[in-house]
Amino acid sequence: MRNIEAMRRKLDGLVSKIGRTVTFMEVCGTHTTAIFRSGLRSLLPENLRLLSGPGCPVCVTDQREIDMAISLAVEGRIVLTYGDMMKVPGSGTSSSTNSLAKMKSRGARIEVVTSAMQSIEIAKNNPESEVVFLGVGFETTAPGTAVTLKQADLHDLRNFSVLCLHKTVPPVMRALCSKPELKIDGFILPGNVTVVTGIQDYAFLTDEFHKAAAVAGFEPEEILAAIVDLSRQVIDGRFALCAYRVNDVPKTGNSAARKILSEVFETSDAIWRGLGQIPGSGLRVAKNYSRFDAAERFGLNAFTTSPAVQGNNCRCGEILTGLLTPPECELYGTSCTPVDPIGPCMVSSEGTCGAWHRFNRQKTS
Repeated sequence: MRNIEAMRRKLDGLVSKIGRTVTFMEVCGTHTTAIFRSGLRSLLPENLRLLSGPGCPVCVTDQREIDMAISLAVEGRIVLTYGDMMKVPGSGTSSSTNSLAKMKSRGARIEVVTSAMQSIEIAKNNPESEVVFLGVGFETTAPGTAVTLKQADLHDLRNFSVLCLHKTVPPVMRALCSKPELKIDGFILPGNVTVVTGIQDYAFLTDEFHKAAAVAGFEPEEILAAIVDLSRQVIDGRFALCAYRVNDVPKTGNSAARKILSEVFETSDAIWRGLGQIPGSGLRVAKNYSRFDAAERFGLNAFTTSPAVQGNNCRCGEILTGLLTPPECELYGTSCTPVDPIGPCMVSSEGTCGAWHRFNRQKTS
């Protein structure tokens, strides 16, 4: 605690020198939760503003992709998913709007798994059923999906496929920097993602866009140290990537993880909730593994589907991009709560709205 108090005093001094409100964004949903849980917001100067970015995998999954996932839950298929996807509602305006959870309550065979590899045994044990795994997440979970696809190929699982909805973080960072209305001074980058990608993939933030940037782990001291460094970069006008975590972040990332990602997946465009289509920000199943591509097997394509309308005034897209904070959504804390969520930002355990509601029950930002 003494170390945190010393950093807090240093931060106060630095931000006072800036002489204006400074805005930093934490990109990772786990950072958002850690910041609230540790009470770090209460230690920050009044003229330092923290925004939560598009770092929750379920939250940034586009509505059309959610609808695609729900459409797979028909008789004769087993849909496997991580738990946070279960309650995200599909398109529509009524209380009967489908979700994976509601489909399951009506008899659809939908199972929650904690790792992609569990789907291999489920597919082996159910040869009469089509088994579809919903591949959602960033560079941290994509290698697990890649290993699973290689195992499916090794065992010649003809009843198995993956609906690949994986997205990558650096391209969305570029998209955020290209939105001048956001006025973001710097970014707290996710340590878990950069362990895979390497810190070099974020050099464009400092070199091209002249934004402060620092990688942080999820301990309060690491996050606060990153915020201190971001403030120092803004004052000095010299922007250079730094890393604040227990283990050093390798410059080139995890070579084994990067290798399997490049073997099993191809870079593709992807649709992000609140941001639209971002070039090169997605992963699709490579041609050598295309027989395990659920989108191809079942004729699904989010790009050829009309944009879905949620129809319930959910502002999740604007919250994900930092244009709004959760309390600025008229649904927050009233008709949209963790018990009865309307949008994915409240559904997911890493969602910004869920974190605000659990740790800060104020209706004002």
